[in-house]
Amino acid sequence: MRPTSLHLNPLHPMSTYTRRDFTKFALAAGVLASSRSLFAAGASSKVNGVMIGLNVPYSFGTPTITGDEILANCVKLGLNGVELRAQSVEVFLGAPSELVFARPAVATGGATPGGASKLAEWRKTAAVAKAADYRKKFNDAGVAIEVVKVDNIFKFSDAEIDYAFTLAKTLGARAISTEISKSDEEHKRLGTFADKHKFLVGLHGHHTSNMEHFEHAFGDSKFLGVNLDIGHYVGGGNGSPIPFLKKHHARISHLHIKDRKIGTAAKVGDNVPFGEGDTPIKEALQIIRDNKWPIQATIEFEYKVPAGSDRMTEIAKCVKYCRDALA
Repeated sequence: MRPTSLHLNPLHPMSTYTRRDFTKFALAAGVLASSRSLFAAGASSKVNGVMIGLNVPYSFGTPTITGDEILANCVKLGLNGVELRAQSVEVFLGAPSELVFARPAVATGGATPGGASKLAEWRKTAAVAKAADYRKKFNDAGVAIEVVKVDNIFKFSDAEIDYAFTLAKTLGARAISTEISKSDEEHKRLGTFADKHKFLVGLHGHHTSNMEHFEHAFGDSKFLGVNLDIGHYVGGGNGSPIPFLKKHHARISHLHIKDRKIGTAAKVGDNVPFGEGDTPIKEALQIIRDNKWPIQATIEFEYKVPAGSDRMTEIAKCVKYCRDALA
């Protein structure tokens, strides 16, 4: 028996479809609706007292996008808090984009041989007060810039370090984040500025950074803290990050939330979609919630985008995973 044909398109009355085709279309529509429902624009990402945030623009995979583009993505994802890398702000303030986004400069804050000195010169007279206008755009959209990531701060001049703290304050942040150093002298120097500004610095480590590494840095300033990356911690074979979280919660500026398999310092565990790895994401989020600790849960998107999906959809899934864990 031949399948029944259905005329479904009034614009093309000669188009016919079988019931089997209709079923496929219905399933596709369901997938599309499900994808759309992931995006929670207008909803709050502060769930039961815990702010779900995002490391931007890093998580979007395009470091050169503008502040307006970053904000539009955050609004689409329904996010109310971010860790913002400083580059887009400096371009907004008038820094030459070819210096800010020179190939190595994206990762190291302008560390190309000539770029670093030129950016340092620009920063001497930068109109930092104008960053309040950048902040207002985010505030008006309901997105708080809680942490400002300053790359390569240990290579900054004294004047540049003061500039970085002033910039972060003007943006409304409560902390600066930067990569942890292997040098005691560098931590002591940065700690002096953190004490001067009475402003928290969250040191970020990768898979080789364990609790002892951070505790050693804590001794250099009461304002040196930690941006605890629970995925890297597990992926490097450092055990569960939960004891670290419980012991040093007062020193934690924010968590980086990602899921990784257990690995070792020599062979790091893979990044995987949330819920497929060994990182205790739900437990960490619920401990913050239950203790009412003011720690942003900052998603740092790093796993490979699956075939048939896209980066924004996957980030939305990560946000939903965290929402569900905190509900």
